[in-house]
Amino acid sequence: MRAVDERLGRLAGELLAAAGARDVVDASLVLVAEHGDSLFTSDPADLAQLAASAGLHVDIVQV
Repeated sequence: MRAVDERLGRLAGELLAAAGARDVVDASLVLVAEHGDSLFTSDPADLAQLAASAGLHVDIVQV
């Protein structure tokens, strides 16, 4: 677990702008994930868009 500090918040905002997305929690999750991680979500399209914009290769699992 990692707190969303000012630096992570700013990076999340930049990622959201680049991806054309709006969910800061999703953006923060993508930013703390590492290549090969599995991300569990009820909205896989949003996470996939953010991960692609971040250049991150993760497995997105719909729940």
